Amino acid sequence: MNAPVVVILAAGHGTRMRSRTPKLLHTICGRTMIGWIVGAARAAGAGGVIVVDAPGEPLRSHLDADVRVTVQPEPDGTGGALRAALPALPDQGTVIVINADVPLLSAGTIRALGESHARSGAAATVATSCVDDAAGWGRIVRAADGGIERIVETRAPGDATPAELEITEVNTGIYGFSAAALKPALAQLRNDNVQREYYLTDVAAIICAAGQRVEAFELPDATESFNVNDRAQLARATAVAQRRILERHMLAGVTIVNPETTVIDADVSLGQDVRVEPGSALRGSTRVGAGSVIGPHSTLIDAVVGADAQVLHSYVVGAVVGDRASVGPFASLRPGTVLHADAKAGTFVEIKNSEVGERSKVPHLSYIGDATIGEATNIGASTITANYDGAAKHRTTIGSRVRTGVDTTLMAPVTLADDAYTGAGSVITRDIPPGALGVARERQRNIEGYAERVRERRQREAPGTPGAEA
Repeated sequence: MNAPVVVILAAGHGTRMRSRTPKLLHTICGRTMIGWIVGAARAAGAGGVIVVDAPGEPLRSHLDADVRVTVQPEPDGTGGALRAALPALPDQGTVIVINADVPLLSAGTIRALGESHARSGAAATVATSCVDDAAGWGRIVRAADGGIERIVETRAPGDATPAELEITEVNTGIYGFSAAALKPALAQLRNDNVQREYYLTDVAAIICAAGQRVEAFELPDATESFNVNDRAQLARATAVAQRRILERHMLAGVTIVNPETTVIDADVSLGQDVRVEPGSALRGSTRVGAGSVIGPHSTLIDAVVGADAQVLHSYVVGAVVGDRASVGPFASLRPGTVLHADAKAGTFVEIKNSEVGERSKVPHLSYIGDATIGEATNIGASTITANYDGAAKHRTTIGSRVRTGVDTTLMAPVTLADDAYTGAGSVITRDIPPGALGVARERQRNIEGYAERVRERRQREAPGTPGAEA
């Protein structure tokens, strides 16, 4: 069987979202709604993907180059949308049509629909579902032989009869067509209805009138046809998608201690025996190696974490954490940061655009920005790389086996060579040679009698003030 072409109808305005963002660019678990549908079509083995966009093509920049985009010039219904794609449709083979606001539709279901359509030899196959509340859905009217006779729209009063409104089998907006039957049927569509739109659902009746068969394909999971039209529905779809993602990871050998408080995006990759503690969020393209522990209460965005590492109560964005490295608690790793194997970024540490070598440690209360640190170096508490002079950023280079004293400020650009030391409280403005100690602070002086002078001054300035003698 030739791979079907998948057409995604995505030109709707989505006014019920009440947003400046087009409906299909709202995200579910880190992926746009249009991205979910395109991804499912590809995973189903589509021979090509066509997206019908609105004027101005708001979706095009969010689609890969191999997705063909056509434009529906005016909002004249789902039939009008598919007619806009006619020049891109094949003359033979199967065409699968999907309304784009069903982001929970799976690749397996798209594939099964295509296979069912091919086996049946029908001119059209309509994906249906039986629902408890069919309000707003198009109803499936069956023929005497069990096939579909027509689909009745119910969007406006007068579209359907009372008997038709009692039907609980509904049209999900997902179809399989024979291309040879679809094209002439589209040419016969009329807009003589209350909405003055061309209904794609009328194609079923046109095909039946031509003596061809329309079959039904009942969705195995009714949630796959869930429509997202407003923010409340977006939240419900997100909850379903999130549950599926979490279950997929858990079945693959990931421990998620409390799924109810854990957020994991669709494109996150987790190795076996990863443990995700409560309150954690793994976003974007984050990847975590086998045996690592994330959380509790950690956020990782587009981060890479190696094997057997730990990220405790920290925020990691666009950074790389090596094997067996330790982060947190209360650390912030910003984009461009690389912690090599067995390195540490400890409590209340911020690192930006810096490389920390193997076995090196930034244990606590430090800011490391635009720096390169060698191996087995220890950065003392409250060490600061002063990387910005008000006009430009400058880089600090710290060698291997370096020891900085507490409260050291490194005024970039500056280099601390291998085995160098700094004295506590130093402001280092010049390079330190290998093995040398850099001390840059005023020598301590003890001023005798200072406390007595303070008391005398206070008495002179405010005599009789309570506490003056304290």
